[in-house]
Amino acid sequence: MANKYPYVSSAGPLAKAIDHLRKKNFPKEVTADTLRKLGVAPKNESYVINVLRFLDVVDEVGNKVDANVVAFDQHKVEEFEREFEKLVRSAYEELFELHGEDAWNMNRTDLTQFFRTTDHSSVIVGTRQAGTFMYLSSLAGHGEFPQQSEPAPRKPAAKKPKANETTLAPKTTMEPADSRETDNSRVGLTVRIEVNLPADGDQQTYDRIFKSIRKNLIDRE
Repeated sequence: MANKYPYVSSAGPLAKAIDHLRKKNFPKEVTADTLRKLGVAPKNESYVINVLRFLDVVDEVGNKVDANVVAFDQHKVEEFEREFEKLVRSAYEELFELHGEDAWNMNRTDLTQFFRTTDHSSVIVGTRQAGTFMYLSSLAGHGEFPQQSEPAPRKPAAKKPKANETTLAPKTTMEPADSRETDNSRVGLTVRIEVNLPADGDQQTYDRIFKSIRKNLIDRE
């Protein structure tokens, strides 16, 4: 069974679409293909179209409903909010009949309760329906832009330097000097260096290793 009340997973795609329709000329036809060409709601085109249909600014086939797009022609914010409020109030008539003006200020939990019991929505869908209404309300001048409920992207963990990228552990072996050189009191010293290069290292890694060898072992006086 299709949901009566529309929803988006996050307000971002819907915000971009409405902002574009406000600042640019509202096309005579707005479909999922139109939004794909505009690139304002990637992978969310059908959800955004459902919201626009629910607000009755486009019909079932995507044609602009001229009588209901007055809000999108308003340059002043307060004028846009006033006209957009009419669209939201009309679309969510049942909610306003039940809660009156208090509907504008309902929290997400109470709104989710309404949408779940009215639309028989799941927890996830009901929560998203509530968030969608809260965002539309903010455009109508009621409340702040709702916080996104989607988890924030995780920051990549800092890469720990590999041992052979920062330190060198040369093996040194001392060999006795040739007996013929003992009269000059000189001691022979042989230094052997073993460097294990990482198999997955790139050219920058190798350059860094050999630069360290040159600096610390070869060029030192």
